[in-house]
Amino acid sequence: MIQLSEISQLVKPSLTRKLFNMAKQFDDVIDFTLGDPDVQPHQAIKDAGCAAIQAGKTRYSQNAGLLPLRQTISDYYQRKEGYLYHPDNEIIVTVGAMEGLYLSLLSMINPGDEVIIPAPYYVNYVQMVYMCHGIPVVIDNPNAEPLSFNIEDVEAAITPKTKAIIINTPANPSAKLIPWNKVEAIADIAKKHDLVVISDEVYKCLIYGEEPFKSIVAIDGMRERTVLVNSLSKEFCMTGWRIGYVLAPEELIATMTKLQENVCACAPLPSQYAAIEALSGKDDYSSHMVETFRSRRDLLVQGIQSISGLSCNAPEATFYLMVDISSTGMTSEQFAIELLKAVHVALVPGITYGNSCDKYVRIAFTIEEDKIKEGIRRIHNFMTSL
Repeated sequence: MIQLSEISQLVKPSLTRKLFNMAKQFDDVIDFTLGDPDVQPHQAIKDAGCAAIQAGKTRYSQNAGLLPLRQTISDYYQRKEGYLYHPDNEIIVTVGAMEGLYLSLLSMINPGDEVIIPAPYYVNYVQMVYMCHGIPVVIDNPNAEPLSFNIEDVEAAITPKTKAIIINTPANPSAKLIPWNKVEAIADIAKKHDLVVISDEVYKCLIYGEEPFKSIVAIDGMRERTVLVNSLSKEFCMTGWRIGYVLAPEELIATMTKLQENVCACAPLPSQYAAIEALSGKDDYSSHMVETFRSRRDLLVQGIQSISGLSCNAPEATFYLMVDISSTGMTSEQFAIELLKAVHVALVPGITYGNSCDKYVRIAFTIEEDKIKEGIRRIHNFMTSL
């Protein structure tokens, strides 16, 4: 009999995937579970990927990714945000942002090292830390501002074993940006305690306000201790193309590249050529996306706010909505399962993202507006039946 590793037993399937899989038993389900947008990539991006395949560009690239793509990423950051990262030694192309997160942790974490993760948090952060034999330290204070965290709790959690802090702004699932004063406070803590900040910025392309996004690397002394993680999945609706990238100091990128050789060799080559097109600046291939999701957001918020017993605030960013279900007296998992069984609407229990989120469920508005309207109608019927 095969003996499974202790680490593998610590990693649990997420409730997101549990509800997604449960939803497959219904032919007429309205599926609000995954952050997998239905909007298609721009035709020029698809053409670039197909052209690469037709030209036989289907072999391996360098472990760190095609140099022309790394140069394009470097140019993109200089053009968009004014940061200079050298393509030859400060950028790696990964199989989605998820592999970028995992390799960055694997490059830094020794057994027993601690990684601070403020809640609400993307569920995979905790699992990845476990997979690296580290200890996730979740900051989850029910008395903090709703769907946020206290800086005091972050500092109080630091021990001699603390190695890094993971931040996600704009955030999944809260749909909030971390206020700049909190970002500055995290930077101060990182410098004071000699910590690394892993900044997951995959949703900065989906901000509904006018204020431009600003990364923690803009703060003096943070570039050398920050790992920037990004992806084409959300910005260009290329989830299945599996292209992410990491910008970080040279010593970390070199280590991640060495590890990537032994994990997957490199990201898919046709996808890398499509990414060059997407990031090239020839056209703004993602400009339509914000308005598409803004319209869906407004429709969904108006619909949920019209249902007695439910409440929500309009998301500042992302394509997620956190809905307060506390009036029902149900746990978030009970609510999600009963809703799915009764009216065939699938969403994610808030407990997935931290104990303080158990009075919420998360709706991903990554489906077309007609389905959103039908989903609202069914949720209304469910709430009326309680």
